[in-house]
Amino acid sequence: MEPVLAIVIGSLYAAGLYLMMRRNLVKLVIGLVLLSQAANLLIFTAAGLRSKHAPLVPPGEAQPVGDFADPLPQALILTAIVIGFGVIAFTLALFHRAYQVIGTDDLDEMRATDT
Repeated sequence: MEPVLAIVIGSLYAAGLYLMMRRNLVKLVIGLVLLSQAANLLIFTAAGLRSKHAPLVPPGEAQPVGDFADPLPQALILTAIVIGFGVIAFTLALFHRAYQVIGTDDLDEMRATDT
């Protein structure tokens, strides 16, 4: 399963970077979304694909008993999802305002308005 996920992650990174190099703002935002999803899958895959028990501490014990899943990658992915949503929301608001002011979504035309 890991080789399939490695190919999917590489494809998502490649597609995200390709879309971010386009001149259109909408494609840039879609590229950012793909990059954030690729990062989430990378963390998920790096943690290992194991089906173990939830890391719950039974009553009267000091730590989880037996073989349990590591909760750290799950927390990292949840944090990455929240940060990704924040970045995408900020980017969409910024691009919407730029489109209102300039009237185009072409990055080359926006660059010409700097002077």
